[in-house]
Amino acid sequence: MRQWTVDAFAAAAFRGNPACVLEPMDEWPADAWMQALASENNQAETAFLMRTENPARFGLRWFTPALEVPLCGHATLASGHVLMSELDLGLQEVIFETRSGPLVVRRAPEGGYEMDFPAQPPSRIEIPDGLPEALGVQPQEVWAGPYLVVLLKDEAEVRALSPDIPALHRVSAATTLGRGNVGVAAIAEAGKPYDVVDRFFAPGSGIDEDPATGSLHCILSPFFAQKLGRPRVRFHQAYPGRGGDLDCEHRGDRVVLRGGAVTFADARLRVAA
Repeated sequence: MRQWTVDAFAAAAFRGNPACVLEPMDEWPADAWMQALASENNQAETAFLMRTENPARFGLRWFTPALEVPLCGHATLASGHVLMSELDLGLQEVIFETRSGPLVVRRAPEGGYEMDFPAQPPSRIEIPDGLPEALGVQPQEVWAGPYLVVLLKDEAEVRALSPDIPALHRVSAATTLGRGNVGVAAIAEAGKPYDVVDRFFAPGSGIDEDPATGSLHCILSPFFAQKLGRPRVRFHQAYPGRGGDLDCEHRGDRVVLRGGAVTFADARLRVAA
């Protein structure tokens, strides 16, 4: 069984967010086996693919080292890259059947790939008790969707952030009644090649900080499209020492996320599903 490691939302290796992608299977392995392999890979996500009768349509599931998640952008991009570039199936577009509905990945006209995901606009809330202490900085605004979203004063605050991860998890989980993951964002400094800088802390998914997160931008894209007065917004996720770039376009109840992908490794597993 083959497995690829792909740096997603990246123009070069060692950038973006790595995901492991297994070759398509005829049926789902046991959940426990998929979780064990994801834990062994120890990447933010491992993606599992299942063939269907349609050669351009696949089942897709995502596992972090700790649990299965309902939506993952970078591992979806990585899966599309494997199917269209590594397996040479002659496809220009693939459709994935997932827990979040059908997700489309296609080759982008300007290079790289684009994905069609559901938009998840957030709602503004009061600053939760304990959040400034957990972050170590005073939020400007706080919004809630599937994740907690915190707006900070400027790009420097986003990049310098060193939060208390367990405390951040507790505050977010209590506020959203979800897993307890938090995105932070600010308008970029003038002259940067992106509009917004952000980071994503995901202790509720077993990851202290994620390098490049598609699902976060399903929340940020409609929010900043309205804030900036235009549908297309360029984001830089400023994971220290790495970082990823997402070009997003808000289209009603959908978000188009664009980015590159680079295969880092091609492996053969010596265990059977």
